[in-house]
Amino acid sequence: RMSEEENPAAEPLPVQDVQGDGRWMSQHNRFVQECKDAEPDVLFVGDSMVQLMQQYEPGMGAAGALAEMVALDRYHEYNLSWPTTGSWTELAPPPFEVWRELFSPLHALNFGIGGDTTCNVLWRLQNGELENIRPRVVVLWVGTNNHEHTAEQVAGGMVAIVQLLHSRLPKAKIVVLGLLPRGEFPNPLREKNSAVNNYLRASLPRLGPVQFLDVGGGFVHSDGTISCRDMFDFLHLTASGYSAMATPLHELLLQLLEETPQERRASLV
Repeated sequence: RMSEEENPAAEPLPVQDVQGDGRWMSQHNRFVQECKDAEPDVLFVGDSMVQLMQQYEPGMGAAGALAEMVALDRYHEYNLSWPTTGSWTELAPPPFEVWRELFSPLHALNFGIGGDTTCNVLWRLQNGELENIRPRVVVLWVGTNNHEHTAEQVAGGMVAIVQLLHSRLPKAKIVVLGLLPRGEFPNPLREKNSAVNNYLRASLPRLGPVQFLDVGGGFVHSDGTISCRDMFDFLHLTASGYSAMATPLHELLLQLLEETPQERRASLV
């Protein structure tokens, strides 16, 4: 077991503003401001997988989501390429508005920033994104961008975030989403993400009220490929990809938000 000092994936770090326009810090500051105005029951925090859950606008489809990513995110970190046939629009079914239909009604806040690593999320949570809010459930989805770290280090970084959440929000329940497979064909990053999930399955049960939810089960076909209908760039989900992963998550959140009689009595005290 690594201590935090030995694990570079558990070191809180802001993103270096290599492009020079300060957008990452602007997004962080917007989230800090949202904490002052909102009273969320559910907080989502993580990378583009969290961000794009809400950034799909009605009728947007994958083409619009990609444009949104170019506008909002650190696009150079995604290494995207355009399809040689067809268009993103053709690949995307009419969007199921996951955020509006499933998560908004649960009073959810979305603190996702594209390209973030465990280090960046740790820094954000230590620097104002947990102030003034008391969510009952926190959903964490981060780790696939930790390219400089081993699977064990990435899992340790996620554990460090869970420990921080427990210390800042002792009454909150935490859901850690498993990393998705990535790439059209089998590749080392898929194996790494799978290894991260295995480490999390082993280590998270020791940390108290935290649940691991693997939402990546249906994306790899029997021939080992991932379809662009599920992940438009073989990493980020299409609207139909989101609807597939959101259903089990939504059901779990409903269970966690359903207070037990003991919890209800305790909250009245």
